[in-house]
Amino acid sequence: MDVAAWLRGLGLEQYAPAFHDNAVDGEVLRELTADDLKDLGVTLVGHRRKLLAAISALGMEPPTVARPAANAISAPTSPSTIDAERRQLTVMFCDLVGSTALSTRHDPEDLRELIGDYHRCVADMVGRFDGFVAKYMGDGVLIYFGYPQAHEDDAERAVRAALAVIEAVGRLPGRQDLRVRLGIATGLAVVGDLIGEGAAQERGVVGETPNLAARLQGLAMPNTLVIAEATRRQVGGLFDLADLGPQALAGFAEPQRAWRVIGESGVLSRFEALRSGATPLVGRDEEVELLLRRWKQAKTGEGRVVLISGEPGIGKSRLTAALSEHIGSEPHTRLRYFCSPHHQDSALYPFIAQLERAAGFARDDTVEEKLGKLRALLTAGARDENDIALLSELLSLPSSAAELNLSPQRKREKSFEALLNQLATVARHRPVLMVFEDAHWVDPTSRSLEADQRRLDSRHSPCPTACFLFTLMVWRALARRSGSPMRRPTRS
Repeated sequence: MDVAAWLRGLGLEQYAPAFHDNAVDGEVLRELTADDLKDLGVTLVGHRRKLLAAISALGMEPPTVARPAANAISAPTSPSTIDAERRQLTVMFCDLVGSTALSTRHDPEDLRELIGDYHRCVADMVGRFDGFVAKYMGDGVLIYFGYPQAHEDDAERAVRAALAVIEAVGRLPGRQDLRVRLGIATGLAVVGDLIGEGAAQERGVVGETPNLAARLQGLAMPNTLVIAEATRRQVGGLFDLADLGPQALAGFAEPQRAWRVIGESGVLSRFEALRSGATPLVGRDEEVELLLRRWKQAKTGEGRVVLISGEPGIGKSRLTAALSEHIGSEPHTRLRYFCSPHHQDSALYPFIAQLERAAGFARDDTVEEKLGKLRALLTAGARDENDIALLSELLSLPSSAAELNLSPQRKREKSFEALLNQLATVARHRPVLMVFEDAHWVDPTSRSLEADQRRLDSRHSPCPTACFLFTLMVWRALARRSGSPMRRPTRS
């Protein structure tokens, strides 16, 4: 396969040199992920989405073999085939509430536009989480997570996509009366069979999972999401849930337990949310002793940075928990920043989330209550009102930051200084343990700010002081098929 020609066909030929330099051929191309594309220099979200969609389409077709021209002309055309697969799948059913009533209130052409806006909105939200829209069924949409591209967190992606759909459909311009109900189930299914022909062709799915998702969707109230027990086990404590108890569903011999998703939970880390309890730490005495030595050095005013890197599941986050347990009785401040695979394009996401937690924001707080809590948090470390205004704007709260008439670059610099001054104020008075979880998912802006934080005790810092700061970074070592290694934080 000519990868350069394929890129030219997409209008993205500028990436051909990077693909060539990283030995991306037709076989590797079919397995590229969003992270791989970032490492290849595809920084624009629109270009990544376009490439991922085209790669998914490649995955549904067998590799082509070049033929002589005469054979190509005489050979009969046949539809591309793909073997069906038995795999773990998360299935989502999305249904538009009151579609019959809508059809009586709207002209057919207006209704067509309305349904089209709804379909495009659902597809856009689902696409952000690498979901696959398998079929549009009038006012319903069938979506797969885990096919054709599988992820370790497909159940979580499905729940986040569903919540995003509920919010986005309600904000469609001129469509504020639209509401949806959704159901999600996870389990084994056989997926991939081509059913039908031409425009009616689709990728079929067989198994209990899609039937359960459809039945759960019927249980949901307008603008709510109901999930199955298997999905709940996979998302752990990442979301606040309401137990609906066992439900008698048509076609199922036994009652099926169902859960209504309320929203994202207040559980701080993915490590805590996805595990049922503390596990004993075995054979890590040397690593714990090293962390404790670095902590003691940091307490003398010598800033320290430790990177914990390794394969998924070997206990990196467990080590940070062990350190916190050992120093729990010592006076110190712990700041925790959690990077997310779903917010890699959201500037300063881990810092914004940390500020919201530190200020004590609640889901039902008013804007005025949030502003009051944020001001109470920031006052001690703010140099002036401009700092508070800039950080309020960072948290999407009303502020006077626009009146400062700063260029985007200068506003970024001032916001960085305001955040660094908050940290320096704390670190001057007591030791600070700063933990960055899942740093391999950090967004570029947060990476820059984190590097400035690690230089707080340097004479080049905008806030020169002896800072009692210990930075602990947890970084997943990922195998790269393209031969382009992921960049780790530089030492300072």
